[in-house]
Amino acid sequence: MKNTTTTFRLTAVAAALCAAYGSAFAEDDEIRQLTKPDSSISVGAGFWSNDRQQQGIYDGMRDDGLYGLVDADIVKRDDASGTWFTFTGERLGLESRKFSAEVQQQGNMGGFVNYSRTPREHPLVIRSGLRGIGQDTLTISGAGANALPFRDVELSTYRDLIHVGFNKNLLSGLDVKVSFKNEEKNGSRHWGLGSQAFFLAEPIESTTRQLDVTLEYTGERLQLAGGYAGSWYGNHNDLVLATVRGVTTNTTGAPNPTPLSLPLNNEAHQFFLNGGYSFTPSTRGTLKVSRSVATQDESIPSILLGGVNAPFVGSPRSLDGEIVTSLVELGLSSRPTSKLSLSGSLRYYDVDDKTPLVGLVGSNTTRVATVHNTPHSYTTNTGKFEAAYLLPQRFKVIGGIDVKQQDRSAPKFVSERFVPFNEQIDETTYRLQLRRSMSDTVNGSIAFLHSTRDGSSRESPHDPEIFDTINPLHIADRTRNKWRLSLDWAPVEAFSLQFNVEDSHDDYASEDGRPFGLKDGRATLVSVDARYALTDEWQVTGWASHDVTRAKQLAGRWPQGSDEFADIDMVKDADLRDTGDSVGLGLRGALSDKLKIGVDVQWTRTESSYDEDTSPSTATFPTSAGVTAARLPDIENTLTRLSMFARYAVRKNADVQLDLIHERWKTDDWSWSFANGSAFTYGTTTDRTSVSVKPKQTANFIGMRYIYKFQ
Repeated sequence: MKNTTTTFRLTAVAAALCAAYGSAFAEDDEIRQLTKPDSSISVGAGFWSNDRQQQGIYDGMRDDGLYGLVDADIVKRDDASGTWFTFTGERLGLESRKFSAEVQQQGNMGGFVNYSRTPREHPLVIRSGLRGIGQDTLTISGAGANALPFRDVELSTYRDLIHVGFNKNLLSGLDVKVSFKNEEKNGSRHWGLGSQAFFLAEPIESTTRQLDVTLEYTGERLQLAGGYAGSWYGNHNDLVLATVRGVTTNTTGAPNPTPLSLPLNNEAHQFFLNGGYSFTPSTRGTLKVSRSVATQDESIPSILLGGVNAPFVGSPRSLDGEIVTSLVELGLSSRPTSKLSLSGSLRYYDVDDKTPLVGLVGSNTTRVATVHNTPHSYTTNTGKFEAAYLLPQRFKVIGGIDVKQQDRSAPKFVSERFVPFNEQIDETTYRLQLRRSMSDTVNGSIAFLHSTRDGSSRESPHDPEIFDTINPLHIADRTRNKWRLSLDWAPVEAFSLQFNVEDSHDDYASEDGRPFGLKDGRATLVSVDARYALTDEWQVTGWASHDVTRAKQLAGRWPQGSDEFADIDMVKDADLRDTGDSVGLGLRGALSDKLKIGVDVQWTRTESSYDEDTSPSTATFPTSAGVTAARLPDIENTLTRLSMFARYAVRKNADVQLDLIHERWKTDDWSWSFANGSAFTYGTTTDRTSVSVKPKQTANFIGMRYIYKFQ
């Protein structure tokens, strides 16, 4: 028998039918993905080879060992009622787990429930004899026969957040939304005594609740949203008593035991209204109004203590704190011509601290207070105006001006002022930007900002000879210049590149008689991101960034044990610099119809530099306990991370994925060490807790998971 082969040729009619119905089939597939998207469940396990004290702070995988890898993304739709059901779970087998469930009937009503746990593992290596960690009574080790056994201490905190919400359409254009959050925070945090070098662990056990009720109206011209927001903070501990084992009560220094206050219960309530109205198709106005009252009236926990810890007889039993905040903001934007756009806003923000002024420290014999609380009120008025004009050749110029004036209250008692204080600060910022759509593939912009800040005459502190020589950073006269340059380039569909440069320079004017403080600062950022599709199956991505933050400051030098300023020539001139470099490269591709792979490489380096010159140079660094100090060395941190995955389709609706990670972090941070390089130790004769940083941390991860997809 003779073999024959039949060849079908594509006729003009067949080609037309394929073009028409092929497009329809593609549209049907897109519609199917929107109405019946894929769901998936992923189950597996992973293993870390070593501890990750630094990189495992927040991800719930700090220690070496086996971890469960469970994720879910489930989406269902009831076509009859138009109701969507969604469930998303991430890292369900880890301490950093979170999930959300939502039911939403389109145009009618819906609700959701979210849960998340955020861990925070302490990265330092601590060995201590401290007892009572997690409680409100702590016992510090002591020395000699009084010492308690030492052990490794691992500190951590956990935030468990539950967020529920409901929304309902009441009428056409009118909706109500209600949400409630409850966050429980538990654990222990690195702490200290303050007056003495002792290690403590702050007990964390608090609840924060937040309620939001919003009514929204959406009309053709008018849109409004108003409602109520309330928050409540409750701390289950209000006071910690820290006792040094084997040490008698000390009336001249820190008493034994020493009481330490914790954050007290407080609450805040706010009513707000936000709105917008379109006067014409090209002119729109906006409004924001809110008023909130925050109070803290819990009884001061130390009020019932006796002996050396007895409070000042004039102290109140409760602070009776109250802060009232008011906000009014008006905005208007318009497009009077096709080429010109205008916008402006006025903002009034007032913080009125109504907390009574009371004495908290003083003599119980004379009943004269020497230290008071410092209620602080301020009012900020802000005005902004911006204009944009379309020029020929696809250019657009944008100019604007921001004016801000702040009136501030000053501490009432001059004897309790330790830095100069001014009651009014004015700041003006000018903005100019030029944009151009150079072509369909290239877009760029350049912007310049110039701002000046100055204030009223300064209120002098109680000792002008010493403290009035300081020029505080937050109120000092300052001139700021900032440049921004951005460029987007996409010459072909397969390639795109974004380039960005930012540079800012702050100049803090030195005032007569106030030479000490920040002199100038500078920040520079250069970044580039790129993507290139080699083929339909293979893509390469890459990014790099370089940033430098620099500050120059001048500080005085006072003789040890004296509060008298010695000589204007005895100064320390510091040039502080933080530098960061990051490089990343990613590759995604398909080796076959069933096998997909990906590789990511990341390298990050940060360096902190402390370049200090002192005068006179012969007394630059003191010598103590046989150790000759030297200039502060730089601190360098580097992270190298290589991750790879391979995903194989074992079935049409099921994949198996292998993940590999190599991670290496290094540091030469000397913050928790003595000058001779040994680990920092608290109170060598009473505490002896040691704290150090593990300088090299290398870990490898291998994980395997099964991914099931369905509809």
